Amino acid sequence: MADLQDEPHSVGIGAEDLPAPDMTAGALDRAVALLSVHPVADGCNTFVWTLRQSPYHDIDTPDTGVDTDIPRLRAGGVGAQFWSLLVPPGRPRGDATSDQVLSDTLEQIDVALAFVRRYPDSLRLALSADDMADARNRGRIASFLGPVSGRALTDSLGALRAFHTLGVRILAPAGAPWAQDELTAFGHEVVREANRLAMVLDVNGCPPAVACQIAGASKSPVIISNTAAAALNPHPANVPDEVLLALGEANGLAMVTFDAARTGDSLHAVADHLDHVRAVAGPQSVGLGAAFGAEPQGPHPAGLTDPSGYPRLIAELLERGWPESDLALLTWGNTLRVVRDAEFTSRRSKAGKTSPAGV
Repeated sequence: MADLQDEPHSVGIGAEDLPAPDMTAGALDRAVALLSVHPVADGCNTFVWTLRQSPYHDIDTPDTGVDTDIPRLRAGGVGAQFWSLLVPPGRPRGDATSDQVLSDTLEQIDVALAFVRRYPDSLRLALSADDMADARNRGRIASFLGPVSGRALTDSLGALRAFHTLGVRILAPAGAPWAQDELTAFGHEVVREANRLAMVLDVNGCPPAVACQIAGASKSPVIISNTAAAALNPHPANVPDEVLLALGEANGLAMVTFDAARTGDSLHAVADHLDHVRAVAGPQSVGLGAAFGAEPQGPHPAGLTDPSGYPRLIAELLERGWPESDLALLTWGNTLRVVRDAEFTSRRSKAGKTSPAGV
């Protein structure tokens, strides 16, 4: 179950703003009530890249030029957000050298920190599970920085420690030379150091065998920040059941995307993927990672074109028979537990070793 701590402030959603003629009013009311206590912790939003390209966006008010703004995050009951610091595939410098990836990453971090500081009444930089819970209780959206690309490490654990000092809490190994065909000896060092720093590993985009290897090597749970079930849609970015099983065994987290190319073009299709992940990995290993933040707005399923659609999705899952305890894990509890478990692993690691390797 989610860690409630103090009773949180309302996240500002209302069923009257969410017409859904294909759903019962009761299910939508229950969804809104549930999200007021167990808000959404979303594993992927690419708005930092968008803001870097178009710095004129002011998301404190409705912004039709992008699919993310604070009013719609609040309407959807979003209480925590992972702000991706990756350069999207196919965008400028998508085939950059490691040094260029490092430079891009540092610029992304700078934009993200300035962005969070710009909206202190709505956003709060989160460095820990306690920050995540405290932000929710104060009516703010907990903002985690990451993932950053494993390619940005340039074969240096010092770079990983520097990212941590700057506030980054998620690392994505995909594309790094140490996590391509297999996890190399340096890759194992990265996993150990990420565990020591309480940085969550995001295996999104890793080959299935490597994803399973990292999940097994890490002493804290790993995540896939935005994905869908390959068993339902064989999109190359979706994960097979073997990875979902490995995540379940390692208490990891598969966060289902709202990318229509990967899930299908309807809210019902997204719910099907959530059903499948829950059935294979278990209710403790399913989460949400919509991948909003695009400009122009990306191809999202009908009913889930921006963050305000979250209550409709939760209502659909209620009508499918999901118990509220599982929904509380889906929206908030699983992500909070992963962040907290990373911190527990870090404390155990530091208790057993006074200084990191390579210092």
